Amino acid sequence: MSEILGTRMVDDGRTARQIFEEVMANPARARFGFGRKLAIVNVDFQRAYTDIHAFRTAYETDPDQIAHVNRLSAAARAAGMPVVWTRVGYRPDGADAGVWGTRTDTPDSLQNIAIGSARHAFDPRCEVRAEDLEFTKRMPSAFFETPLRSWLQWKAVDTVVVTGGSTSGCVRATAVDSLSHGFRTIVPMETCADKHASFHYANLTDLALKYADVVPVLEVIAWLESRAG
Repeated sequence: MSEILGTRMVDDGRTARQIFEEVMANPARARFGFGRKLAIVNVDFQRAYTDIHAFRTAYETDPDQIAHVNRLSAAARAAGMPVVWTRVGYRPDGADAGVWGTRTDTPDSLQNIAIGSARHAFDPRCEVRAEDLEFTKRMPSAFFETPLRSWLQWKAVDTVVVTGGSTSGCVRATAVDSLSHGFRTIVPMETCADKHASFHYANLTDLALKYADVVPVLEVIAWLESRAG
């Protein structure tokens, strides 16, 4: 029998969190690292996904997530680096959600996040500033059919820091597109959230192994503070 050089799928009973912690403790990849200038891209900090007291679609991982994001965003502004906030929303009939909006049709469904509604509104805990870029997107990635790539290029950004939710959905899609567009990509782990620990940690692991540097938020803040005027 010939030697096997590849890997047969492992199923050894470890949880997604255990695997993530092992990967973080024993990194097997070189980092992409920081470039010259970064942007913070805060993905979908809207009440539909953050207000667990008001909406069934909302979820929480780290209760200090938004506080971390506010501090991170403030550090970026102080260093003269841009901050972006995205959210999902559609016209009143939801038709611009396309095929993504066809799997369910309830008041909680994706396509029923109407622009201007409470579900579309940014969480009031978020410190969104007038100088930040804000836009509504219709698909998972913050890059898909939005002004983000051209705006980042205009700002001479080479590194994208992705925060938000969900880790397994729009954060992952944005991080993969960020790398695909040639940006160094960083995901601060405390700034992301998901509905289930398995989804959250499995996707952080996959991002760390393939598409992004998954690091503590304080590491990014420290880098920014070292560059503040």
